[in-house]
Amino acid sequence: MAVDRSVEEKVSGRARTAVITGGSSGIGLACGRLLSERGYDVVLSARRPGPLEEAAGAIGGRWVAADSTDETSFAAVVQEAGRVDLLVHCAGVMRGTFVRKETAEVFDDVIRTNLRSAFVASSGVLPVMGPGGRMVFVSSSSSYAPQPGKAAYSASKAGLNAFAAALAGEVDRDGIAVHVVTPAPVDTPMLDDVHFPMVPLAAEDVAEAIVWLDTLPPRVVLPELRMKAVERGPFAPELVVPPAAKARGRTGPAS
Repeated sequence: MAVDRSVEEKVSGRARTAVITGGSSGIGLACGRLLSERGYDVVLSARRPGPLEEAAGAIGGRWVAADSTDETSFAAVVQEAGRVDLLVHCAGVMRGTFVRKETAEVFDDVIRTNLRSAFVASSGVLPVMGPGGRMVFVSSSSSYAPQPGKAAYSASKAGLNAFAAALAGEVDRDGIAVHVVTPAPVDTPMLDDVHFPMVPLAAEDVAEAIVWLDTLPPRVVLPELRMKAVERGPFAPELVVPPAAKARGRTGPAS
């Protein structure tokens, strides 16, 4: 459903510009594809130029290879976009191990990639985001149900939720909405190292929810949207067994 977000956009007919971090695969790419199909001017960003260029070509979007944890690097994304109406922050990693075995370097890298990047991306686009703009941060159910063996990841996602809530209280006066989408496991390459079978959401499921948020009238904000796949019944997705689980012989829900 089309929604009038501002008099300026109604008169100019200008397509909304969406910047997507982590846009070369997974949820980010699924969002980019869906937004492009709906007429958005999409700018994908990720660290690796090769996969990013291929992804942008597949959806008909623009691309800028950049590190969303680095202000100078991410500034090139903002410059390419010109104006940003929608920021979808999907960049993230799920690394780490038990605290007894964790190194400070890995812990710092996870926090930097998953949390500092949210600050860099949002502060970068704010100067070019006007009333009616939206920011969507992709979090994780680990923010509420921390995973043993993934302390850094769990902490980074809990911090992301808190950061988004604080940011929302700062920018609402400017007509900018901030949302957090908190999915349970999603079937993306990030799950390759998970050691147990699961019934995950599809990346496209999360993308549909994110794109729907931008159809809300600008007077409406939904601070957080939690998602999970149904595990029983006719609509339950098939069980997914990540490579790490297969390597351990864990191929069924009871194994």
